[in-house]
This record gives sequence, structure tokens and C-alpha cells, in this order.
Amino acid sequence: MPDSDLSFFSRLLFAWACFFRVLFDARFAGRAWSVRNALPAPAPAPAPDPTPALRLLSLLQREGRLIDFLEQDVSSFPDADIGAAARLVHEGCRKALRAHATIEPVRSEPEGAAVTLAAGFDADAVKLVGEVRGEAPYRGVLRHRGWRASRLELPRLVGQHDANVLAPAELELS
Repeated sequence: MPDSDLSFFSRLLFAWACFFRVLFDARFAGRAWSVRNALPAPAPAPAPDPTPALRLLSLLQREGRLIDFLEQDVSSFPDADIGAAARLVHEGCRKALRAHATIEPVRSEPEGAAVTLAAGFDADAVKLVGEVRGEAPYRGVLRHRGWRASRLELPRLVGQHDANVLAPAELELS
């Protein structure tokens, strides 16, 4: 019988029997211990690759100066100046995003619409906020439509490139 075909109840009985056998039979305990030591260590999970996220951030910086805007202390600037800068950042970032990705709303209803979520709704796609009680179906008002990426095509890197450098320093020579 393959291991995957063992029912929960069969595994429970087997574990119970092994527990007492290991406890009262030293030879069996030694054999079980040697099998335990012979098992291969689980393979470590591969580290996530931050390069695509860094490339996207680099694009947003190159086209819209997003990092410059976010890292600038704007507390001393007049609101009109901040608004003008935000408009430039918005235009550049929007251009970069639309050139490399397709972003669509998660929900098709307009914000403010009454929505009913049936049992089994996708909890990754819809976050319940407010007074969440009981079980689905849930009825509420759509406060944000959400966003889903249906396409992401980042430019390919040519040659060696340090993805951690989001924007190189610029030195003007005279």
C-alpha cells in the first residue's frame, strides 16, 4: 500500500503502536532511531528572487522618479509644489506601468455598490473590512475594487547588471 493511501485512522493506530513499541522494545527503538537518522534532510526552500520587483521599481524610478519623490522630505514645500511634483510622478509612473503591465480591477462593480459574497469566495481577491461576523454569504458595500495584474512583461537584462541599483548616481562633468 503506497504511503499516500494510508488513512488518518490507520496512521493514528500505527503511531500509537510505534509509540509503545519504542517505549518498551529497545531493539525496535534502535532500529527506528537509525532509520530516522538515515532520512535525508529536507531540501531548503529556494530563496525568493527579488530581481523582478527591483526591475519594476527601477522602471518606476526611471520614468516617474517615484523613489526620488518618496524619499524627498516634502514637509517644508507648499501644497501647490507638492501637487505639481505629484502630477509629474503620476504621469511617468503610469506610462511605465501601462507599457509593461496590464492592471485590471478585481471586482467589476462600481465603488459604493452593494455586493454579496457567497461561501467559498476568493479571500485573496476580496478583503472583508468593518464588522466581520458569522459566515458567508456576506453583504456589504464595495469600498475599493481592488487590482489584479493580468500581464507583466519586464525588459530583459543584457549582460551583467546589479538589480539592487535602482537608479545610478548621475555625475555631470564640465
